[in-house]
Amino acid sequence: MDAGRVVVIGHTDVGRRACALLQNEGTRTVHLDEPSDSELRAALTGQVDGVAVLLHDDIRALRYSLMIEHLRPGVRLFVAIFDRTVRQQLERAVPNCVVLSPASVAVPAMVAAAIAPEHAAVRRRASSQEASWVTIDVPAGTDQPEASLRPFETPAGLKARGLLGRLRGQLHPYDSGSSVLLGGALGLILVILVDTVIGLFHDHGLVRALYDASRTTATISAPELGDTTGELVWATVAALLVMGFTAAFAAGIVHHLLSGRHVALIGRRVIPRSGHVAVVGMGQVGLRLAQELRALGVAVLGIERYPTASGLGLARDLGIPVIIGDATSRRVLRRAGLGRAVALVAAGSEDRDSIAVALAATAVAPGLQVVLRAGADDAIDETRSLFPIGPVIDVNGLTAAFVSRSLLGTVPYAVIPEGEEVVCLPSGEPGSAVTTRQPSMTAWCDCT
Repeated sequence: MDAGRVVVIGHTDVGRRACALLQNEGTRTVHLDEPSDSELRAALTGQVDGVAVLLHDDIRALRYSLMIEHLRPGVRLFVAIFDRTVRQQLERAVPNCVVLSPASVAVPAMVAAAIAPEHAAVRRRASSQEASWVTIDVPAGTDQPEASLRPFETPAGLKARGLLGRLRGQLHPYDSGSSVLLGGALGLILVILVDTVIGLFHDHGLVRALYDASRTTATISAPELGDTTGELVWATVAALLVMGFTAAFAAGIVHHLLSGRHVALIGRRVIPRSGHVAVVGMGQVGLRLAQELRALGVAVLGIERYPTASGLGLARDLGIPVIIGDATSRRVLRRAGLGRAVALVAAGSEDRDSIAVALAATAVAPGLQVVLRAGADDAIDETRSLFPIGPVIDVNGLTAAFVSRSLLGTVPYAVIPEGEEVVCLPSGEPGSAVTTRQPSMTAWCDCT
């Protein structure tokens, strides 16, 4: 076999683009879809400089990776894995492979587009044990630009706006169910307070009056009442109110439990009322972006269309509030407080859905910074010519550039989008290092 040959597994969008970039670099490429064991063994016969496994199924990607390591121990291997647990297991089993999620490749550019658009990317500092960030800037118009890295701190004003927005979100109903829950709870508390005050007028101590009022509201017992008309009228009205408030409170609790508890009325998972970034789509990219923004001290709100999305459980564990609804609906966007938000990021995997979200967002909040996760769909360029839809981050294009550069010998420190090109920073953590440009991100291989 010829030297310089690499094998790409997966006829996915990323796989085809990575294959095209490798071919443009003059690298002999064998592109397979989902090969059988015998086909994979034949492809790995002879001189193979690297293998990339670019599938949407983590389990199949893991199986291919283990088989490749068995057939060609020590071969340079890049594997796209979304699930963190699978990624960690593969890294332990195959130490010579580069395992990275497409989300981690593209999120630095998406973070910058959302909260620091004057920079090309904002990412964690690789050499630091603590959580610290740097900005990456690449001057345009040169074939071999020098990238500059500078420490980044989230602006104090942005943090303050997010904190104020979260404080305003405490005990703020976010839908009809939460309104019923909060109304029922406040109504019961009000009845208890009134009964406590009445008990104080009857020369009961504060603790005794509160105790009697609580027992009465819970329908455990009824206090002894005088014959005055006022007391009897209040007791009758209070009994009716307690029945109504108790029913409302119980219904609100049931609705909250059945809704998946993705948003809270108090605590970390309240909906911020201002100063936040709305992330549409709680897939791998959206969830990773929300994590990074939260770590930077930025208030975050997720919006997810499907109540069974796999990332919702992890979002709840991480304390990220998520509204379940269609983000192309203006009603949902208004519930998300978009008019007072810092930015909206459409992080879904479907280009046309992202465009619809962007158009709805600009209608609800004109002038809002809108960032799109998108690919090579022609509809993006067509929409851009008609509407100001904001920065577009091509996740698949960035991942393909990262893969091709990794297979050619150097794992990039970062990949930065620049128009239809991508700038690859060399490995390590460059201070001011010469970078290389990859061909157009819209390139496609001619493999069948």
